[in-house]
Amino acid sequence: MPLGVDEAGKGPALGSMFAAAVYLEDRAHLPDGVADSKRLTATRRNELAATLRDDDRVAVGVAEVTPSRIDHPETDMNSLAVEAHAAAIDDALTDCDGDPSAGEPIAGLCDACDTDANRFARRVAEACSLEFVDLEARHGADDESRLVGAASVIAKVERDAHVAALAAEYGDLGSGYPSDPTTRQFLETYVDDHGDLPPFARESWSTCADVLAAAEQTGLEQF
Repeated sequence: MPLGVDEAGKGPALGSMFAAAVYLEDRAHLPDGVADSKRLTATRRNELAATLRDDDRVAVGVAEVTPSRIDHPETDMNSLAVEAHAAAIDDALTDCDGDPSAGEPIAGLCDACDTDANRFARRVAEACSLEFVDLEARHGADDESRLVGAASVIAKVERDAHVAALAAEYGDLGSGYPSDPTTRQFLETYVDDHGDLPPFARESWSTCADVLAAAEQTGLEQF
């Protein structure tokens, strides 16, 4: 399978989700040390992402799903993950040298973002604008496939750069995940100071809604 796809940032309360696709005809050309991004340090992820992007034999595609899109009442995270995976695949294959549609369909593997891996693969394939993609999806694919691991590295580096840019403007917001005490403290302080959630918050997430409701209740009690 010359195509691997994964996402980063599906669960945070702050910031965007990113999906990445990596297309490489010969996986022997993957840089040494490629693995699931969760098993790598930030420094190593950045090094590997740069190496992948600098290699003309590797085509990389990235798609971003913004908080406003995530909060839209007519969608859900599984559907957004499908859209993002498909967009990243289209981006990667469009960036290929030559015509990847020539000959047999391109086989790809996604890290499944649905409890039903087969359904997820089918939905992603149907959402691709390119019809010559034959996809599979498996849970834990980022750990078992080096190519999906490479995609996970790209997606994680994109997500980390996004969070770093937000932190440079708004201050330390931690990882953005609900379980992160720094993220929780950032949200509470921001709402106390501004009376509303930050513009990059996923307002529909219970963490954000709870922080805003608690601040509003405190304000009523003080009144």
